[in-house]
Amino acid sequence: MFRQFFSRIIHLIFVLFVLSLATFLLMKMAPGDPVLTILKASEGAVSLSDQEQVREQLGLNLPLVQQYGLWLRGVIQLDLGTSFVNHRAVWDLMMDRLPATVYLTSGAIIVILLISVPLGILAAKYKGKWPDHLSRLFTLIGASIPSFWLGLLLIYAFAFKLNWLPTMGSGNVRHLVLPSITLGFVMAPEYIRLLRSGLLDALSQEYVRAARARGLAEWRVIARHALRAALLPVITIFGMSLGALLAGSVVTETLFAWPGLGSMVMEAITQRNYPVIQGYVLLTGIFIVTANVLVDLSYSLLDPRIRSGRGRNM
Repeated sequence: MFRQFFSRIIHLIFVLFVLSLATFLLMKMAPGDPVLTILKASEGAVSLSDQEQVREQLGLNLPLVQQYGLWLRGVIQLDLGTSFVNHRAVWDLMMDRLPATVYLTSGAIIVILLISVPLGILAAKYKGKWPDHLSRLFTLIGASIPSFWLGLLLIYAFAFKLNWLPTMGSGNVRHLVLPSITLGFVMAPEYIRLLRSGLLDALSQEYVRAARARGLAEWRVIARHALRAALLPVITIFGMSLGALLAGSVVTETLFAWPGLGSMVMEAITQRNYPVIQGYVLLTGIFIVTANVLVDLSYSLLDPRIRSGRGRNM
């Protein structure tokens, strides 16, 4: 267990290093000048001396290797730098936006569970019948709808026409409904497909047939025996999508003006705010790698047959 934990830590450090380096180089290659964005003027409207002064204050006049080295040293000291725009610490900016993203992630997960679990179980239980056909139709439609288009439809129907829900911003639970549905609806089809496939495979196993032979109710057979095995691939996908959700869904948050990490990084990209973008990428990497580690640990809880080191020679 210790060796596995140590290898995960090394893997996390390596992934974060590669992400930070790639992001740093891509930002430097991107068109546009953060100095001109900060000064809010075109190149001809500001003197070269003003530009050089701001460039020197931000450290952008240093060689690229030195810029990256200084930033990386700050990261090791838990200092992600300062925003070019409002001069606040990047860590403080992200912590201010993180709760909104956590709320949106929680709402999207609830929507995913409410949609995918019933439809996935019904599709597997009634294979080839109308619940299965309905589930596959929903999966096809849901996977084909872009999130921004679905969000616009929901805004038009529930905010503009019916005036039931607010369109943008945050404030209370009502503001969370539309972005949660938008984000959860477009992710649910993948979970339905995996849950249906896993249940069909589990329901054909001998231990499930033995449970039925003992006279257990069908819902108990599915819930206590088949579902646990079917959840393994679902948990894998959930771990990857959870990291992305926690990092912020850029399209959904921007569409609904939700003040989370996704909308924060969109603002930073348009402003060429390099420290904020690099901090966001690091936080994203931490979320994704951590989620995958938790997924690996959850395997042994869902299926006792899975243990570290077992089955290597099988």
